[in-house]
Amino acid sequence: MIHTVSDCQPTPFSKVSDPRGNLTFVEGERDVPFPIRRAYWIYGVPGGEERGGHAYRRLHEVIIALSGSFEVHVDDGSRRATHLLSRGYVGLFVPNMIWRQLESFSTNAVCLILASEHYDEDDYIRDYGDFRALQERRP
Repeated sequence: MIHTVSDCQPTPFSKVSDPRGNLTFVEGERDVPFPIRRAYWIYGVPGGEERGGHAYRRLHEVIIALSGSFEVHVDDGSRRATHLLSRGYVGLFVPNMIWRQLESFSTNAVCLILASEHYDEDDYIRDYGDFRALQERRP
């Protein structure tokens, strides 16, 4: 399946409100469209720094701002879009073969990423020119 930036959609999760605080949960294959095989988080990002700057051949992910805010720029080789993540009960689904860049991290922002695959360095496309070339060869 060929994905576009239109497939990168905010995904609301259940939010249980309580006077003691809120609770949100995520279940693989229910709240996200894949089994969760890896979770990792990004934090302590210095001002002005960027994260991401790559695409994946197979991996899909959901990106969540657990605390603070940041922007996710997505690019399918033809179109680009930007999503501001700032609520812990909304994630952004980013399928494979979409270039992603995270930036404009607020102070103390925490980014959680739920991934469909285990870590595999060979799945990464780290050069934007290579990414564009692969996109142009797709039917």
